[in-house]
Amino acid sequence: MGVIGVQLVVTMVMASIIQKITPHYSFARWLLCNGSLQWYQHPSEEQLQVLAGKQQKAKSKKERKYNGHIESKPLTVPKDINLHLEARSITEMDTQVLHYFPEYQWLVDFTVSATAVYAITEVYYSLTNPRNEMNISIVWCLLVLTFVFKVLFSMTTHYFKVEEDGERSVCITFGCFFFVKAMAILIVTENYLEFGLETGFSNFSGGAMQFLEKQGLQSQGPISKLTFKMVLAVLCAFIGALLTFPGLRLAQMHLDALNLAKDKLTQTLLHMNFLSPLIMVLLWVKPITKDYIVNPPLGKENIALMSEATYDSLRLWIIIFLCVLRLALIRQHLQAYLNLAQKSIEQMKKEAGRISTKDLQKMVARVFYYLCVIALQYVAPVIMLLHTTLLLKTMGHHSWGLLSESSYVSPKEIVEVQSPALADNENQKLTVAQITMALDGLQNVFTPLLFRGLLSFLTWWIAACLFSTSLFGLFYHQYLTIA
Repeated sequence: MGVIGVQLVVTMVMASIIQKITPHYSFARWLLCNGSLQWYQHPSEEQLQVLAGKQQKAKSKKERKYNGHIESKPLTVPKDINLHLEARSITEMDTQVLHYFPEYQWLVDFTVSATAVYAITEVYYSLTNPRNEMNISIVWCLLVLTFVFKVLFSMTTHYFKVEEDGERSVCITFGCFFFVKAMAILIVTENYLEFGLETGFSNFSGGAMQFLEKQGLQSQGPISKLTFKMVLAVLCAFIGALLTFPGLRLAQMHLDALNLAKDKLTQTLLHMNFLSPLIMVLLWVKPITKDYIVNPPLGKENIALMSEATYDSLRLWIIIFLCVLRLALIRQHLQAYLNLAQKSIEQMKKEAGRISTKDLQKMVARVFYYLCVIALQYVAPVIMLLHTTLLLKTMGHHSWGLLSESSYVSPKEIVEVQSPALADNENQKLTVAQITMALDGLQNVFTPLLFRGLLSFLTWWIAACLFSTSLFGLFYHQYLTIA
């Protein structure tokens, strides 16, 4: 299989765009600096002193001389001070001080480029239907998922480095919870959750045994079903731990965004956005969705409204639509987060006592400095879900058409297309034939049925983790914090 022609050109052009154009015209930077987001600037000490009715005393010569050896008493102001924060639009200069801004910019810009490559590749495949080329969009999607896991892992490990062990305990607790939940899900039969894992694993084991037998090796299979499911459960626990704080943060932003929304349409979209992972989860629950959509019980007759291939395509389109909806509502959620600065000041005014000016400034400035961390916690799970779905379509040999059957091409057909292109030289013929046979054997091991079952389960699991954590976060912020 050769990576030639259009795919190579598209990859080289997109790599040049990432290297030359993206640093100057960044989509990630535009999302923050397009003027729609307002952040609150922390007040200076002079402003706080004026509001508190204090005058700054000039230091005497003696005080200045021994200032380095005497600890001055920190300046404090009443908590009920009449303070109103100044709102400003985010500029490119402001983004330079944001934590995780390089990671945020790289992930978003690279995801846009990878998605564009995927779209162009899909158009190319639909027009020409090449059978002897590797689909290079798979590599781009895998790179996106690698960067997403790297960013989420980096932010999660930060919770293990701080002195407070609250966040660390939450990550470990949810990781253990998701491990148990994954083991419970993996024993559910295909009659209820139709991932196709059982069929994919059986196809994988049978193909692997045949491949090893052709190589002269005796084997009962590369891995047992129990070990396969145990490894998958550990992977699920790891993914669940990474998505814990993004889900908890989403719940808080959802509540704040609902309070900011004035019109009914925006509130409806926000509710749909919050429930979108649940909708994705239900798409694989056979008794609830597929049985009633594909073969609805209409009296005594069962009329098939659509084929299974059409339902698979419809499921892909629904997931992509819900991912686009969540990305389209990013401004409302980020603005809801930025308003926490003013919200914390209003909450402080209800308390009695005094607060140091340094602590007050940190309380306000901290919200803006961690904006990119919140943005990553919002977009990273969506990017993970979107590109896992794109991999499911490509590697599972699904189709985008709602009226067409699945475009599955068997490995034998690929070999038949490749065989006339062998060289005339006998030695070259023998070498290429051996390589072709080896690739044919590997294609029989890693079949679309395996990828379809595995990626379907991972897509469902990511959505399930997001809904579980966000639902717990909604309960926590709505009831426990008030109590």
